[in-house]
Amino acid sequence: MHLFYTPDIDPSHPQYFLSEEESKHAIRVLRLEIDSTVQLIDGRGGLYEAVIADAHPKRTILKITSVTTDFDKRNHYLHIAVAPTKNIERLEWFLEKATEIGIDEISLIITQRSERKEAKVDRLNKIITAAIKQSLKAYHPILNEPISLNQLLDKPFDGQKFIAHCEPGDKHALKDVLSLQGRSLILIGPEGDFSPAEIDKALQNGFKAITLGTSRLRTETAALEACFEVNFLNRV
Repeated sequence: MHLFYTPDIDPSHPQYFLSEEESKHAIRVLRLEIDSTVQLIDGRGGLYEAVIADAHPKRTILKITSVTTDFDKRNHYLHIAVAPTKNIERLEWFLEKATEIGIDEISLIITQRSERKEAKVDRLNKIITAAIKQSLKAYHPILNEPISLNQLLDKPFDGQKFIAHCEPGDKHALKDVLSLQGRSLILIGPEGDFSPAEIDKALQNGFKAITLGTSRLRTETAALEACFEVNFLNRV
């Protein structure tokens, strides 16, 4: 069944008008017709089934036939703050795969050793949107604008806070310190890792140091590994 992302849909209304871009895709590309059944997701947990009432290539009208709220809602909240990679395609890969696995929020952090200090959030959000449609996720992860690590460290977070780094020192495995079915924020550094001063400040701000294994991982691999571990540990 064909799936459309419709963040402005109102579940109390029996009809919905697809945007011109989505209408063209539905009618011209997918060749859907009147009475064709489609699915819609609003990014807020709503999954809708609808049928095409008017197959117009610029303003397709849908009739909503069923609504499911809190579809596939997760039992925990995961926020990963990651330094944008020098090769932006690696960051795009992480966003796509993390969305498919399950993530709630991503922050792009600029650190002392960051080789990339900016990213086009609009483009990255399109990758996330495509991933939720591909994997049938009704919740759209939040992608925050780039922010300095110091700014992020100073922001309050209601939950557990972790920093993954490669420097020597006491570090814990996530399985030993993660509180299940809770909220967690994990920091992942750039290709050159966090500086010792950044690590110290994070620890002073209530972050716990964690290890993601004995291998030295790429930034995007480390971020995905953290995402996988948190989801795996929270499986019911």
